Amino acid sequence: MTDKNKRFPFSLDIRNGRVDMTHGAGGRASAQLIDEIFMRHLDNEWLRQGNDQALFSVPAGRMVMSVDGHVISPLFFPGGDIGSLSVHGTINDVAMSGANPLYLSVAVILEEGFPLEQLDRIVQSMAAAARDAGVSIVTGDTKVVEKGKGDGIFITTTGVGLVPDGVCLSGNKVEPGDVILISGSLGDHGVTIMSSRENLQFETTIQSDSAALHGLVEIMINHCPQIHCLRDPTRGGLAAALNEIAHQSSVGMCLKDSAIPVKEQVKAACELLGLDPLNVANEGKLVAFCKPDQAHDLLAVMQAHPLGTDAAIIGAAVVDEQHLVTTQTDFGGTRIVEWLSGDQLPRIC
Repeated sequence: MTDKNKRFPFSLDIRNGRVDMTHGAGGRASAQLIDEIFMRHLDNEWLRQGNDQALFSVPAGRMVMSVDGHVISPLFFPGGDIGSLSVHGTINDVAMSGANPLYLSVAVILEEGFPLEQLDRIVQSMAAAARDAGVSIVTGDTKVVEKGKGDGIFITTTGVGLVPDGVCLSGNKVEPGDVILISGSLGDHGVTIMSSRENLQFETTIQSDSAALHGLVEIMINHCPQIHCLRDPTRGGLAAALNEIAHQSSVGMCLKDSAIPVKEQVKAACELLGLDPLNVANEGKLVAFCKPDQAHDLLAVMQAHPLGTDAAIIGAAVVDEQHLVTTQTDFGGTRIVEWLSGDQLPRIC
């Protein structure tokens, strides 16, 4: 009999089993859940040490750290699930500083009764997303709450990365005249989640854009190291991201509706649901600010990358004491792009 079999005389019934309170008690059942689901898919030299922390070496330089909680509903959706989303979301938060993401930690809160088969699928998805991104999940934690006191599964991921010398991106570095670029079409993720949640049917499939953006960021910075700011427009969409940056940098922004890429099926869905695509969340897009003489070269570099094929120049930063974000409509008028006071699409990530 192997050591593993001595510890766990019976394997988990992943197909039919469910999480129970013993899985969060820190004893043998907890160890078995970690071993047969998390370690089986996420195995690496750091996790194999079995400690409550990860010890790793990093190159000299400036480090970046970001943490992100994920409470999305539904857990599975076209284009991804809470597992891959939890990896992509934190990688992107790190990457928006210009950093190369290195390591992730994961904390999982499970509700009693959650199906082990779904947990196994989610952890497999996390493993695949991390592997594809070249990032290791090096430490983690699992807790279980009583049935009715959670909602299946919540995941918190923390990421660390290294910023190259000479790169200094921030929301307070945008200057009047800076050109605004977006890496692709808006609203795909938010509309996907809403249509999945409400069982809405559209003539064409809408799929989340969830993706890790650090590869795109790396080539952008290599080509244009003087980019002033990058931001991924997640909750609150492009409108929230631009309004945040406008206030950080004390500038205004002028956009052009016709230049902002939005898929026709997303436009149609937003009209049906009464949503503005500029307020809808994205999980695989970024907005960039750079000097005017660099904008077209940067755009070409973005469009050459698989995650930037639909990149576009959508406007510019301007002098404005009120720090307003406005857009020229297709009818020749101008409207203010407001960020919402509430959340039109709750639990979107």
